[in-house]
Amino acid sequence: MSAAEDRQPSGDASLRPHSRLSLLRSPWLRAVLVLVFVVVADQLSKHAVNASIVQGEERKFLPGVELVNTRNNGVAFGFLPGSHVAVTIVIGLALVALLVYFTLHSREKLIWLPTGMLLGGAIGNVADRVRDGAVTDFVKLPLGWPPFNVADMSITLGVLLLFLVIDHARAARRKPAQPS
Repeated sequence: MSAAEDRQPSGDASLRPHSRLSLLRSPWLRAVLVLVFVVVADQLSKHAVNASIVQGEERKFLPGVELVNTRNNGVAFGFLPGSHVAVTIVIGLALVALLVYFTLHSREKLIWLPTGMLLGGAIGNVADRVRDGAVTDFVKLPLGWPPFNVADMSITLGVLLLFLVIDHARAARRKPAQPS
């Protein structure tokens, strides 16, 4: 083997350790990992509720928190009930806007986290709609708050985190450069 051949990398470049490390740093991969975690947690929790609580039944869980087994035809927390076409259009437009924003700003610090949470929550609830025609909700809080699920929690927290990440990025861009 010549000296030039010794310097050539052997095998697939994608298998080199530094390539794998940079892949793990990818905001797209991180968003997908969060998405998968949310979908799995959401679907497993809904399966556990469906297997252990009869639809319409309520069980005390924590002080002020009950577990129920209900169906929701609307979006998160029961908004827009019964309008499947409107719900599908609203969800579709929101996801397209999110993906466009993420594509354009994927280098922003932590943008992958709310993106994965929002996409995972949406996919978790859409999976219910496709499979059952409605979303399974099971966490019921006091004071008339509508029942919700893990996907709804992920969507709500994802929206809040998205606003915080966007606000932080805008503030960082407005901050004048510090003299060296």
